[in-house]
Amino acid sequence: MRISIMFGSDALGILRPPQEVAAEAAAAEKDGFSSAWCTHITRGIDSLTTIAVAAGMTSRIELGVGVVPSYPRHPMALAQSAATLQAIAGGRFVLGVGVSHRPVIEGMHGLDYSSQIGHLREYLTVLESLLSEGSVSFDGEHYRVHGEFAVPGTSSVSLIVGALAAGMCRLGGELADGVTTWLAGPKSLEEVVVPAVTGGAEATGRPAPRVLAGIPVAVESDRERAQQATARTFGRYGTLVNYRRLFEREGVDGPVGLAITGDENTVRARIQAMFDAGATDVWAVPFDTGSGTGATRELLLELATV
Repeated sequence: MRISIMFGSDALGILRPPQEVAAEAAAAEKDGFSSAWCTHITRGIDSLTTIAVAAGMTSRIELGVGVVPSYPRHPMALAQSAATLQAIAGGRFVLGVGVSHRPVIEGMHGLDYSSQIGHLREYLTVLESLLSEGSVSFDGEHYRVHGEFAVPGTSSVSLIVGALAAGMCRLGGELADGVTTWLAGPKSLEEVVVPAVTGGAEATGRPAPRVLAGIPVAVESDRERAQQATARTFGRYGTLVNYRRLFEREGVDGPVGLAITGDENTVRARIQAMFDAGATDVWAVPFDTGSGTGATRELLLELATV
């Protein structure tokens, strides 16, 4: 199984120093994981800087970020940063981008959040050209970009789109190397995400897309304790419209219905269900239900080496 492990704790609502987060990536490599991903939260540390530090502490593990919000960063500026980071990481970096959420873009950054599909289509067009060719000449409604840059020692950067709805997933297939989701269960993967991203890739003749499914995971046999910990740790996602739509589609009230918890056999079976629904990778986010995350991490490493 292709299991990616979380490093950092922003997704858990816990902010920690970048040195500690980078050290987690090094620990993941030492444990034997082949892929580790972090998040980028506007109110927390800068993920690209942190990954650059992590790259210097590791030698083989894939380092990804899901996802850098597109609106606050001009695509040429993000491409320059990503290409530089790829040179530092020796080709191990994967860049995830997405439109984020209205409260973040409008409420915090004061930017216009309209026309998300049109914005992201143009953003990806510019970004992909810069990341693969080092140059771009593009005139659109949202962006007019003509320029080039050179980063010695870099290589092409794989690009992943943060997506939940069909339109965004299709863009991830058309203009990028796939998608990453968060809290999407097997139903959403099978019925929405995988058909859309695959259709987008097929329409433009791109290779089969990557579907990186991010999901909270905890080995915890006590159902009530697992549910309480899930609600406490991830309940804030229920305040965002995009996730409420996801929960409605899945037929659940919130993250409690989607987080993968239970004994080892249950967790193993539910992770397998994600792959059966079309995920190519499961991005596991271990969380503590009261007895630490050791058992969860051990099971994930076992699955990652199968």
